[in-house]
Amino acid sequence: DMSTSGLMVLALTKRAQKNLQQQFINRTIKKRYVALLEGKIEADSKKAFSTEQGDINLPLRGDLDDRPRQLVCFEHGKQAKTQWQVIDSVDGKTKLYLYPETGRTHQLRVHCAHREGLGMPILGDDLYGNKKAQRLHLHAQRLTLSHPVSKEIMIFEVEADF
Repeated sequence: DMSTSGLMVLALTKRAQKNLQQQFINRTIKKRYVALLEGKIEADSKKAFSTEQGDINLPLRGDLDDRPRQLVCFEHGKQAKTQWQVIDSVDGKTKLYLYPETGRTHQLRVHCAHREGLGMPILGDDLYGNKKAQRLHLHAQRLTLSHPVSKEIMIFEVEADF
């Protein structure tokens, strides 16, 4: 997602690129994002989650009438799963970690904003929320992967500026 700040992984050789691509396909690369939501997460008995952490399982597909938006579709959508954990609540906003287990387009943005997900958009989200900020407050903070040649586990991390 072009609006997301933070880490990116780039391969320097075709062999490394193929290996990294396979790690993404096999879901062995672990990703952690930080997001700032437009509201405060409250416990909801209908959603069966506490106020601290949980999972979101909402299948996604492209919105054919409004690209590049994605929508939740239980009939034709592809599986999309995100784990989340609250870090802090300040001034009516919630800062949290997001751990995508799948990598669908706009997955984190939809899972946060959708009423069957967390029910509140990421601050600054111009597609699924109310753009009330200069930028999208979604940051790729940590990547854990296996080095394409040495197989050494590598962890890269950069803090968010919000």
